Amino acid sequence: MSSAANHQDLRVGVDVGGTNTDAVVIDAAGEVLAAVKVVTTPEPIDGIRAALDEVLVGLDHARVSKAMLGTTHSANAIIQRRGLDRVAVLRLAAPSSLGLRPGAAWPDDIHAEVVGATSIIGGGHEYNGREIAALDTEAVRRLAAEAIRAECRSVAVAGAFSPATSEHELRARDVLVEELGADFPVSLSHEIGSLGLLERENATILNAALLSVATSVISGFQEALAERRLDVDAYLTQNDGTLMMAGEASRYPVLTLGSGPTNSMRGACALAAVNDAIVIDVGGTSADAGILVGGFPRQSSAAVEVGGVRTNFRMPDLISMGLGGGTIVRNGSGDLRIGPDSVGYAVATEAICVGGGVLTLSDVSLAAGRMTGFGDPAMVKGVEGGLVRSAIGWVDEQISIMSDRMKSTRAALPLLAVGGGAHLIPDVIPGVSEVIRPRHQSVANAYGAGIAEASGSVDRVYSYDSSSREECLDDARELAANAAVRAGADPDRVRITTVTEVPMTYVPGQGCRVMVKAAGPLA
Repeated sequence: MSSAANHQDLRVGVDVGGTNTDAVVIDAAGEVLAAVKVVTTPEPIDGIRAALDEVLVGLDHARVSKAMLGTTHSANAIIQRRGLDRVAVLRLAAPSSLGLRPGAAWPDDIHAEVVGATSIIGGGHEYNGREIAALDTEAVRRLAAEAIRAECRSVAVAGAFSPATSEHELRARDVLVEELGADFPVSLSHEIGSLGLLERENATILNAALLSVATSVISGFQEALAERRLDVDAYLTQNDGTLMMAGEASRYPVLTLGSGPTNSMRGACALAAVNDAIVIDVGGTSADAGILVGGFPRQSSAAVEVGGVRTNFRMPDLISMGLGGGTIVRNGSGDLRIGPDSVGYAVATEAICVGGGVLTLSDVSLAAGRMTGFGDPAMVKGVEGGLVRSAIGWVDEQISIMSDRMKSTRAALPLLAVGGGAHLIPDVIPGVSEVIRPRHQSVANAYGAGIAEASGSVDRVYSYDSSSREECLDDARELAANAAVRAGADPDRVRITTVTEVPMTYVPGQGCRVMVKAAGPLA
């Protein structure tokens, strides 16, 4: 091995939030060599470039081997209905499921923008792999022609029980490629969601709608790295706190939607060296609370709504509320109103403590003696003491409610306070064993991106009648481990992080849904 290769030991982690874009450089031991915060720009790639320029000052670029990006860009595109592609939807399930059209429960505005041609055709399987009906390939060809007429830019394919038996989805894709050409994007639901057909179909349509948005962000990130002579592997962080290669992320953007809060949680856990804890990440606009179990965010068991669309892909179990450093405090006619609106990144110029004219929670925190290192205490001398006490009391109550709602046991857990607005979190919270403020906590999100691992998962139905439970579980573990290796994990260091079994008592043959996740450090 060359000496240059031995010294390629640095990683760059970048996280684009609504208020700030954070970047860190981390060495092989996990130490932070440099950390910066810059204001997020209207075009996120400009903020990424600025953050990279600042964080790399004085460092040998040849030592950097990997760069990780966490971004809310795709989630914002859905929430703001901006830049989404028009999608043709093909459901393989007839004669069942004809009563509900694809996208039927979507909000009208996003449905009108995204859902183009739709067709429910013969195909799909039962949970045990038996065909519902033969795949109607002629109907696939008709849908391809209709997709062109409706000016769709991609196709979403969803078949009944396809995570268990993907054969019909793969055959439908082959027919679509024959008709539309290899460059026409096709999203397959078995690669994206879990068993429920309608939620998985929704997630697949969103994935297909996000392809252009994702491609522009990812190519921008890769260009920004190349401009700085960084010849590195580029990754994006996923909803579950693990990584996918940039090329994969441009095909499966929906899997990166919830990566921001997850990065903060993983970063907090690594910085504090704690595996089980509540994490509250307070930014300029909002606070996100989650819980870590074995070093990974607890996954949501409920269907996840994104921009009003119900989906079922892996997302962390989170509570969010409008409480941040830039949250606006109003005290008209003795009636105290806090948020949910915020000055966001403009807190650096708009808050009273920096000479602005808007009373924010940062001003309240400074007046109450919680915040240090930002603003001038003399500027907030005029803020009335009763208002400060009332506002801080409200903040403490909200933080207490959030931490209570995240706990699944009565045992007191530690709470990790992270993010630029973490000064708002009190030192003592009922039901919390201790409040830990890790060093570098204000850039925990970028640190979480930088230390993230590769993962793989499997979600399928096994029949414990046809082979033993242990054989089925071993098969699922092996499939998950192989998926993690394909995602870039070191084969010798992959470990199984969760195994979940859900007996399907309503089907014959001792059917059991098995969900297994594996993760490991990058090779």
